[in-house]
Amino acid sequence: MKILISNDDGYQAPGIQALYEALKPLADVEVVAPEHNNSAKSNALTLHSPLYVHRAPNGFRYVNGTPADCVHIALTGLLGYRPDLVVSGINNGANMGDDTIYSGTVGAAMEGYLFGIPAIAFSQTEKGWAHLDAAADKAAELVRRLLPSLETAPDRQAPWLLNVNIPCRPASEIRGFKVARLGRRHAAESVITQVNPRGDTMYWIGSAGPAKDDVDGTDFHATSQGYATITPLQVDLTDHDRLAYWAPTAAALGGSDR
Repeated sequence: MKILISNDDGYQAPGIQALYEALKPLADVEVVAPEHNNSAKSNALTLHSPLYVHRAPNGFRYVNGTPADCVHIALTGLLGYRPDLVVSGINNGANMGDDTIYSGTVGAAMEGYLFGIPAIAFSQTEKGWAHLDAAADKAAELVRRLLPSLETAPDRQAPWLLNVNIPCRPASEIRGFKVARLGRRHAAESVITQVNPRGDTMYWIGSAGPAKDDVDGTDFHATSQGYATITPLQVDLTDHDRLAYWAPTAAALGGSDR
C-alpha cells in the first residue's frame, strides 16, 4: 500500500512529521508538502508562476506552492505511481464547521479525492502541538482500520473524503471516534489594523468566530466531549433542497425545461 502525505503548515511542521512516523509502519509513505505555511489556502492552485520541488535531508519533498499544488503535481507526474490513499495533516488547530471551506489541510485531501483517491484530512482541535503523539496514534488507528478495504478492490471503490478532528488531550482522555456533521461558526472577528513605519495601514484577517451551531451531533459538540470526529465530506455544493424554490425565478427570466 502507498500513502501520499501533505499538509498546509509546511514540510517542517511537527504535525506532518508525527503523521509520517505514525503511518510509516503501515505502508510505503511519501511526503510532498508546502515549503512554507499555507494555512487557509483551501483548494487554490498556482497557475501563473512556476513551481519548484526540492528534497529535504529527511527525504520529504517540498514545493513553493499551495497544499493543493503539492498533491496535484504529485499525482500528475511527480510520484510516477498512483497512491492508494492521500492523507493531509496533522493540522495545527481545528478544521470544523465553516473552517473546512477555507482549510488548506482539507484542500490537500480534497485534491486527492478529485483524482478519485480516498483521502483523509487530520487536525488537532487546538493550536500548539500539545499531545501530538496521541493525535498521531489516533490517526494511525483510523488508517490501519481502513487499509484492508483499500486493498480488497481499490479499482472498484468509489473514493471518499473524511475530515477528522482529534481532541488536544492525552491518549487516555480521548474517548474514541464518533461520526458527526459539520457545525457552524459565527462570523469572523473584525479585521485588525496597524500602521507600518511608513504610515501605511496594514490589515490582518481577524480570528475565526466562535461556534454557533454546536449542538449534539456536530463536530464541535463531539470533540468537546472528548471524541475524535469523522465527518464525510463531498464536493457538490448544490443546495438540492432549494432547486425547486429557485425554479420559478429562472422560469420568470425566460428559462425553459425544453
